[in-house]
Amino acid sequence: MWIGTLELDFLLGDVHSLKQKRSVVRPLIADIRRRCDVSVAETGHRDLHRRTELGVAVVSADREHVVEILDIVERLAAARPEVQLLSARPRYFSSEDL
Repeated sequence: MWIGTLELDFLLGDVHSLKQKRSVVRPLIADIRRRCDVSVAETGHRDLHRRTELGVAVVSADREHVVEILDIVERLAAARPEVQLLSARPRYFSSEDL
């Protein structure tokens, strides 16, 4: 079993409140979940209105599939015009590593 995680750090566009931030982040999370069938959550910068960090996780029987899915998620996130992807940090673990 392989587990892949991806931390995505974003700079949000013209956002001036936490309410506006939610209106950008929620659709982003929903789109990633729907299109890639992965677990996604806001994991960082929760109190800042122009930054956010999303954590993504996927589990598969083989490493290649995990790498492929997380690459798709990263490309999808980078293509969003309302946010700027600052960094993406993938990590891969085997069940034997745990």
